[in-house]
Amino acid sequence: MRSMSNYDRLYTLVLIMLPALSISTNTLSSTESLTVGSNETIVSSGEIFELGFFNLPSSSRWYLGIWYKKIPARAYVWVANRDNPLSNSNGTLRISDNNLVIFDQSGTPVWSTNRTGGHAGSPLVAELLDNGNFVLRHLNNSDQDVFLWQSFDFLTDTLLPEMKLGWDRKTGLNRHLRSWRNPDDPSSGDFSTKLETTRGFPEFYAWNKDEIIYRSGPWSGNRFGSDVLDMKPIDYLGFNFTADNEHVTYSYRITKPDVYSRVILSSAGLLQRFTWFETEQSWRQLWYLPRDLCDDYRECGDYGYCDLNTSPVCNCVQGFETRNNQTGGCARKTRLSCGGKDGFVRLKKMKLPDTTVTVVDSGVGLKECEERCLKDCNCTAFANMDIRNGGSGCVIWKGDIFDIRNFPNGGQDLYVRLAAADLVDKRGKRGKIIALSIGVTIFLLLCFIIFRFWKKKQKRSIAIQTPIVDQGRIEDSLMNELAITSRRYISRENKTDDDLELSLMEFEVVALATNNFSNANKLGRGGFGTVYKGRLLDGKEIAVKRLSKMSLQGTDEFKNEVKLIARLQHINLVRLIGCCIDKGEKMLIYEYLENLSLDSHIFEITRRSNLNWQMRFDITNGIARGLVYLHRDSRFMIIHRDLKASNVLLDKNMTPKISDFGMARIFGRDDAEANTRKVVGTYGYMSPEYAMDGIFSMKSDVFSFGVLLLEIISGKKNNGFYNSNHDLNLLAFVWRKWKEGKWLEILDPIIIDSSSSTCQAHEILRCIQIGLLCVQERAEDRPVMASVMVMIGSETMAIPEPKRPGFCVGRNPLEIDSSSSTQGNDECTVNQVTLSVIDAR
Repeated sequence: MRSMSNYDRLYTLVLIMLPALSISTNTLSSTESLTVGSNETIVSSGEIFELGFFNLPSSSRWYLGIWYKKIPARAYVWVANRDNPLSNSNGTLRISDNNLVIFDQSGTPVWSTNRTGGHAGSPLVAELLDNGNFVLRHLNNSDQDVFLWQSFDFLTDTLLPEMKLGWDRKTGLNRHLRSWRNPDDPSSGDFSTKLETTRGFPEFYAWNKDEIIYRSGPWSGNRFGSDVLDMKPIDYLGFNFTADNEHVTYSYRITKPDVYSRVILSSAGLLQRFTWFETEQSWRQLWYLPRDLCDDYRECGDYGYCDLNTSPVCNCVQGFETRNNQTGGCARKTRLSCGGKDGFVRLKKMKLPDTTVTVVDSGVGLKECEERCLKDCNCTAFANMDIRNGGSGCVIWKGDIFDIRNFPNGGQDLYVRLAAADLVDKRGKRGKIIALSIGVTIFLLLCFIIFRFWKKKQKRSIAIQTPIVDQGRIEDSLMNELAITSRRYISRENKTDDDLELSLMEFEVVALATNNFSNANKLGRGGFGTVYKGRLLDGKEIAVKRLSKMSLQGTDEFKNEVKLIARLQHINLVRLIGCCIDKGEKMLIYEYLENLSLDSHIFEITRRSNLNWQMRFDITNGIARGLVYLHRDSRFMIIHRDLKASNVLLDKNMTPKISDFGMARIFGRDDAEANTRKVVGTYGYMSPEYAMDGIFSMKSDVFSFGVLLLEIISGKKNNGFYNSNHDLNLLAFVWRKWKEGKWLEILDPIIIDSSSSTCQAHEILRCIQIGLLCVQERAEDRPVMASVMVMIGSETMAIPEPKRPGFCVGRNPLEIDSSSSTQGNDECTVNQVTLSVIDAR
């Protein structure tokens, strides 16, 4: 009995150990198998990738897949039987008839490598490599890089380093990405991304089923048209593009150890790059495509080009005009002559048109390309094939051209064929403009001389009667400037609506309206004076900003605001009704807004309780729309420079209106940024580059908007923020909670109480992420307001992961005790800035 007991124990031990011993570390031999439900896996030699059977929480189906071994957040990078899952937990993977085969519980194959032929009797082995490639090869083959089959030839939704996307011309294999059906279903989805070569020369296309939704632009020698797939250098990424008689492929490589990066095609149709950040224990999105409206395929139709810096974004190429039918796009003004008299207009920094009908010749230059196009009656445009070293090669388009967009920081020159009449018309218009400009200049010069002569004569007349004082000169100058501003505004706009006229009011009228500026009518006080509520004789309610007589900056601010705001009309901008100048008094008269300023609501306990999430979201949307108008849609590009909660007013319907344009600056459309020696604004809302170096741009307003958005969400002020963890300010607090995954602790408790739905929770989380994107430390990392509007309004658009915010300005280090100043602050340095000069310019 004793010996029998030992035997039983040994037999039982062998049975227990068999599953663990049945498979080698990184290979599967022809005598081994991998079984569903046994917890058996194959692990690459460096323990980077792991292969095994898996199922998803919402499904009982089983799949064979590969995922990262070292990363706790499981990310599947390849799925074998994505369209033929096992219906239950009974299934096996093994080598059979020179193929890898998955059998179901009844022994029926559900997936196979589908190889044909092979050497009889030659043993095979399947191996998982450290780059994630699952290969089938001969066991005794001395060349370890010769594979009979490899998973890298059959991509799913993920592109890993060393994977090739594109064509093997010898075998006809086209390696492409296909999305999952949805996040819980790895079966083939509707979206695919392919590298096409049959349309002329290589470019990437993205499809939704059979419909093209995105096109990268063709290969131009060193990049694709839109710099798709990391053509711009990143320190740990390199790329390779091959186009020869055997291959047309794109791949990328990782140049640093222990860095994991992948490109995926999501179930929503977005091409995204993610990189794993060990310190954050999360995948961070680095870029995504399509990025904006102009990335949509054929957005502007034939002969139209898309430009995000114009409104609307679609524009007709010179010599074309908008079609009057429903097909969209643009049509020629004048037919081509095809007799050698046509010419070309040069479009700079463009994504080249779709290459469906093109002729490519790498052996000729641009001049010969132009001559060939002129000789071909079907030619409509041409460009260089390769932009390196000054340009070479020739691409000729035949037929209509479409899917063109402007790339301010990329693209290449495109030459579009025009009739001679359209070219002459351009020259004629240019001559007329020059002549008109000269005439207007002479006229204005004469007017200026006459005005100065009249002004001098008027001053002499006044001098005889009474002494001249400085204040009188200032008021005269202001009155004349503002009167001219009002007349120019009305004349330029050619308005007949009295509501748009800027009134110059008498002091007595304003005093009567405000009950002689009584304290009972006082609405608030700012840095430049006091605001009063008033009622005119016709019953209209007004708000009067009475500038302080002691303010040295008041005159400049006053002129700047009146001149600027008179040009602006938008539902989310406060409307200036008039102004008043009298005996040293300078006053601005606005429309009265019943619900006062935003700060009186979000920072005041009683009023804050009335602001549910939907109201806060609508206010955020309105502020964003107002900024988009200032930055992009108004006649001028305007930087506000002092956006904050107290400068957002609310009407009776809680519609937000941006106010206080005394510090605003007008930019030219070609200007990116400006510099000032006199920094103005409010700490807590000022971007780092502005506070430290005086550099301001649209991104300065974006930073202020981000601060304001996080204040709306949290109900806390950025300035004067304090908590037990000694965060420098609200931005530091939000950033810390975001990294810790504790975003609920950011929210105003009132929002939590009023936002019970999953939809609203998702919306709030997106807004926190958008706010952090807007307050990123580097201006170039922040989105423009037009992109912010799209992100706020979209429920499906992927939002990039934010980088560290610029939260290190404004707190005196003496306010932080010695223990906190040396612990936990390795991410930033406290910089001290003294704001000693405030100036409207």
